[in-house]
Amino acid sequence: MLDDSRLRVELNNAILWIRDYVKNAGAKGVVLGLSGGKDSAVVLAMAVKALGSENVITVSMPCHSISADYEDAKAAAEKFGVKFITTDLTRSYDEFENSINSVIKEIGVDSLSREATINAKPRLRMITLYAIAQSLGYLVIGTGNLCEAMVGYTTKWGDSASDFNPLANFTVAEVFRIGDFLGVPEQILKRAPNDGLGGQTDEEKLGVKYAQIEEMIETGTTEESAKEIILQKYKASRHKRTLVPTYQFERTNYLLNLD
Repeated sequence: MLDDSRLRVELNNAILWIRDYVKNAGAKGVVLGLSGGKDSAVVLAMAVKALGSENVITVSMPCHSISADYEDAKAAAEKFGVKFITTDLTRSYDEFENSINSVIKEIGVDSLSREATINAKPRLRMITLYAIAQSLGYLVIGTGNLCEAMVGYTTKWGDSASDFNPLANFTVAEVFRIGDFLGVPEQILKRAPNDGLGGQTDEEKLGVKYAQIEEMIETGTTEESAKEIILQKYKASRHKRTLVPTYQFERTNYLLNLD
């Protein structure tokens, strides 16, 4: 785990990186999905430091969500003085699920699986963020942390998708400390991490504690029962951390020389 001095250095570097990335992309600002959780609130604080509150737009996208998530998202937006808009995706999601379930029986499936319905929600949210960002000339800024990525606790083409992500190399414990440095509202930092989708905390869903994942990242070992789970999840989720595999063969391509 990074000590406070090193963490502050890396935080400042990440803030500068956000500023440079947006400038080099020719974007006007960033769009951020604000869930009410620590990760999105911390990225919000970082983005405001980098770009100014006037260049950050936050979006709340409730979809069969609990009201506490919305209230915490609103509190974070007010704290950092950014534009906060809400689009309720419940009806859009219900229409999607009903449409798929009405035809899926034709291929021998009674209804979408529970995991499919859970993962459809962050994918619908990402569609929403990109539609807003593209219309404004903004980028979508990501909010996933290192611990989540290492065990695949993310939805492919959902919350794992973004134009860039300043939080991706920080562990959960480091994210909490960054939030404290930047003045993220206390009620957000004190909440047990959860994705707001399955009615359980992150650690209940994963079957391991974030501290154990962090220990594996930093030392390569932890309590044996947790180690087994973490290694299994790491291997099974490798596809989420790599580019889409493509068939390759030798051919001339002068455009590649421009990279």
